Amino acid sequence: MTPLDIALCYESVLPSRGGAETYLGDLARRLAADGHAVHLYSCRWDAAALPASMTFHPLDVPRGPRFLRPWRFGNACVAALKRAGHDVTVGFDKTWGQDVLYPQGGLHAASREHNLRKFRHPLARRIASWTKHFDLASASFARLERKQYLSEPRPVVVVNSDMVARHFAHYYGVGPEQLRVIRSAIDPGRFAVPDLAERRARERAAWGLTDDTPAGLFVAMNYRLKGLAPLIRAVAAVPKDRRFKIAVVGHPKFEAYRRLAASLGVADRLHFAGFRADPKDAYFAADFLVHPTFYDPCSLVALEALACGLPVVTTQYNGAAELLTVPDNGLVVSDPHDAAELGGAIARMADLGYLRAASESASRAAQAWTFERHYAALLGVFEGVRAAKRRAR
Repeated sequence: MTPLDIALCYESVLPSRGGAETYLGDLARRLAADGHAVHLYSCRWDAAALPASMTFHPLDVPRGPRFLRPWRFGNACVAALKRAGHDVTVGFDKTWGQDVLYPQGGLHAASREHNLRKFRHPLARRIASWTKHFDLASASFARLERKQYLSEPRPVVVVNSDMVARHFAHYYGVGPEQLRVIRSAIDPGRFAVPDLAERRARERAAWGLTDDTPAGLFVAMNYRLKGLAPLIRAVAAVPKDRRFKIAVVGHPKFEAYRRLAASLGVADRLHFAGFRADPKDAYFAADFLVHPTFYDPCSLVALEALACGLPVVTTQYNGAAELLTVPDNGLVVSDPHDAAELGGAIARMADLGYLRAASESASRAAQAWTFERHYAALLGVFEGVRAAKRRAR
């Protein structure tokens, strides 16, 4: 393949913050390693975490209200790209006008609806839905989303799950001719360490675990959206004779959830580990992942868990559920609020016989979703865009 000239547009690229910014750094380094010319249009970045060959295009965007910032950054990108002649331009998150848009966080319209599911009671959901009508940021993002995907010329849209593809069809009538489903992926090499056994033992000791006690793991920063409260209620529904403990890693503020666990009599079944800049050792210490999310386009924690040989309990609202073979390497529940259903899945994971076979299956599954496979598919999209632009000249 002739090297591509590629522009990546993202407001802030600080890979140490994780998520999309880590992904963008990984992608930029892989593109540069193949000899492609990579440009970044951004307001701030960590050059040390990005390829030395990358060309940076600083965009000066006034701060102002939260709901106006995406509009200002998007306008700045459009203006800057007009003066360039890149083969392919790629927008992440809330931008428009690029050849390819890759909304790793899914659709705002879908996220808004799914966010209401985190409320247990229908009345609370109705009140939350009603208050959204007065939320300037939500209204602004909805309008911006229509501009992104429905303006001409239509962009090629990369989505990371069939679930998100269905959302595009449902909310905006965007069909398969405009969409490309490319599964999310991670680099399993990040978890290849020579002292895994020592790390596992040290972490499990901190959790107060013996070798024969199955350990679950919950990893998230947004405890409410990712279903920590329903998880705690589900733990209370697991029979008392089933031995296990679940470690909670993520946001440092967890006291309200610890109190909930105490009130339900399951404080001894949970360990609140707090924030970890790198949760790698938590994966090593665990035997399974529990991720009862209300919305995840394709959860990276599920992929990280599989890479570490951990079977996964998640929900139908997670695009990563599509990567599981149920029940070989995971279980999918229909409603995080259904304590009996989620508790039953946890009880299944706490069975040592099931865990041994499921762990092997999880490791095999992870090999199918490598970053190289993801990268090759994405590069095919970029090459197709360049070819189409050349034919149009």
